[in-house]
Amino acid sequence: MTATDGEDLEDLPPSAKLVFKVLEYDGPLTQKQIVEESMLSARTVRYALERLGDIGIVDEDIYFADARQSLYRLEEPVAADGSGVEESPKKDACCAE
Repeated sequence: MTATDGEDLEDLPPSAKLVFKVLEYDGPLTQKQIVEESMLSARTVRYALERLGDIGIVDEDIYFADARQSLYRLEEPVAADGSGVEESPKKDACCAE
């Protein structure tokens, strides 16, 4: 067993929680973009992404604009029956009635 078995988002350091929130609000980002948005050091962001990846919250993909970088995104939530969870459609703030 590894040290991260059974670990949840609440158990992670504040920097990892901040990286999670940045990805939640701003969508898929590169590590450099996360550093700029969060104002954390590159090393701290790297560690936070590693911890989030260890517990299966963050997914790493190829960033096609620059193959030297990776694109990080939050994993899609899964319902108890295994199907994807549908989110309610969000209304644009300018068009809200």
